[in-house]
Formats: sequence, C-alpha cells, structure tokens
Amino acid sequence: MDSCETPADARPGRLAGAVRPGLAFSAGMAAVALIALLVIALLALALSETPGRTLYFFFAGPFRNVFSFGNMINGAIPLILAGLGVSVAMQTGHLNLGGEGQIYSGAFVATAAAIALEPLGHFGGLSALLAGAFFAGAVAAFSGFCKARWDASELITSFLLSHALILIVNFFVNGPFLDPETNLQATRRIPAHFHLPLILPPSNLSAALPAALLAVGAAHVFLRRARLGYEFRMAGANEMFACYGGINTKLNAVLAMFLSGAMHGFAGGLMVFGTFHRTIREFSAGLGWDGLATALVAGFYPPALIPSGLFFAWISSGARIAMQNSDVTFEIAAVAQAAVLFLATSMVLRSAFAKKRRRQ
Repeated sequence: MDSCETPADARPGRLAGAVRPGLAFSAGMAAVALIALLVIALLALALSETPGRTLYFFFAGPFRNVFSFGNMINGAIPLILAGLGVSVAMQTGHLNLGGEGQIYSGAFVATAAAIALEPLGHFGGLSALLAGAFFAGAVAAFSGFCKARWDASELITSFLLSHALILIVNFFVNGPFLDPETNLQATRRIPAHFHLPLILPPSNLSAALPAALLAVGAAHVFLRRARLGYEFRMAGANEMFACYGGINTKLNAVLAMFLSGAMHGFAGGLMVFGTFHRTIREFSAGLGWDGLATALVAGFYPPALIPSGLFFAWISSGARIAMQNSDVTFEIAAVAQAAVLFLATSMVLRSAFAKKRRRQ
C-alpha cells in the first residue's frame, strides 16, 4: 500500500494535530471540573426537596467508608483503560468509536476462554485475558484496515461493528453460554482461582488497579520513547509530513487501532476477572462513551487519564449514593457528564487556554 497517496487535507491527522497531549490539562481540567460541580449543585437546589442532604451524599458519599471509596476507584479502572484505548488511536489521528462493543466482546471472549482453559491454572487465566484483548484488538484493527485500504471512515466502521458485536455477544450470553443456575442473563462464572485478589475489601477494588496503572505507564513510555510511538505521534500531528519522512502511516493506523481495541478488550477482561466473574448481558452499556469522555478531558495524554477517570468515577458513584439516600435520580450524573463533554470539546475553551500558554 502506498501510504502517501492521499492529500494531507483529506486525512484525519489534522484532528490529532489540533489536540496537543495533555491539552491545558492542569487549568482546563480544573475549569471543567468546577463548572460540572456547579451544574450538579444547581440541579440539586432545583430538583431536590433536601438539597443539603443530596449534596452531602453526592460529594462526600464516595468517601464515607471503605466500601464506597474502593468501589469508586474500581469504577475508574475501565474508564482509564477505555480512555487509554481512545488516546492511542488518536495519536495517529484516528478515532475509535467502537469501544463499547470491544469492551463487551473482549469480556465475553475472556470469559469463554477462562472457562475452557480452567485446567491450565493461572497460565490459563492470563491466556484468557490476552485472548479477550487480542479479539477486541483484531476487531478495531479491521476498521483501521478498511481505512487504510479503502479509505472507509474508521468512525463509521468501528461504530457499526460495535453494535453488531453487542448483538452477537447477546445471542451467546442468552443462548449457548447462559448459566441456568442464576436469574441473571449472564454466562457461567469463571473458575474461582482466576478471580483477581481484592485490594480493599469489602469493596470490589482488586488487582485490576495496578494492572491498569501499569498499562497507562507502558503506553506513555511507548508513545514517548519507542520509535513506533514516535511514528504514531508524527502521523497524528502531520500525516503527509510523516509519510514523506518514510513512515508507513497506513500500517501504523492499523497497528494503532489494534492497540486501541486491545485496551478496550483488556478493560472488559479485567472487569470480569476482578468484579463480575462472569459476562453479564450488556454490562458495558455506556462505558465506551464514558471512556471517550475521559480521554477528551485528559487531552488524550495517558498520565492525565488517571485523574480524569477518577473524576468521572466520583461523579457516577456520588450520583448513585445520592439516589439511594435522597430524592434525586441517577440521571443527575448523566447531566453532569454531558456538561463535562460539552466543555471538553468546546473550541472556545481550548483556544482560550492555548492563547494563555502562548502568552506565557
């Protein structure tokens, strides 16, 4: 494939080139967070008959005991990994919109592999996790291949494949792999010796946390120190320049999409091995979009995904606890996340902080 055949202005590299790593993260993230929290406070004042109680449980609820705190951090793990998947693809100027289906299918493949590989002990568990990540990566890589070979938009192909995968996995979860011993629409449980050890009992926080942090660190080192990572970033900043510099931008697009999907699949596998211990029907609903929001707020900069993921997990956990202890609904979190997305994608906000950096 000739990787230099398409004009630069027709390629998506400009999208990544417009997004600098860690885009105004320290100031921009603070502004986004403060405005989102203000929106939450205004909603509580307007919709709750006991706004003080609602705000207390929303903001302080996730920190009131070990169970709530651990579950909040546990909820940040898939957001961090999904955001990492989006960020890796964006390094080459490509956007993976199939995260939800990749998380779900990766989790299912990891579950099925774990059940099949039970006799292999811990090696079987590791192999099952890798199988789930590889499958999701292959699905995303297919979108990258369609882009490189036929110039088919990876946004459309990844999105459509995601929806198809969700339907296919639903068939297997409700059919051949359905556990008859539970009322859940879910597969059989994975072997007990594959369960990740808990870090902060009685919460669900498990060894998935250090695995996610290691993945973030490895991705950061890869993108900043490895030759292939440099090629990814060069293609994302200016694809035509990278192309004429001898970089195979089309091959790298496929590789970047593969790594993106693998991170999503790894997130799904860790949720199974660390929290659910089975694949529950459509448990990943919304996770792909939440991961995209996490990556947007982090400016597609891997280290910034950790506080960004924790922030979204705090909002989600606080909304759930407030719903259980006051008169507001869980949708208050969706409104807050929508406000965050709006602000994170606002070109006005981005340009304002970019101008401030240039003046400094």
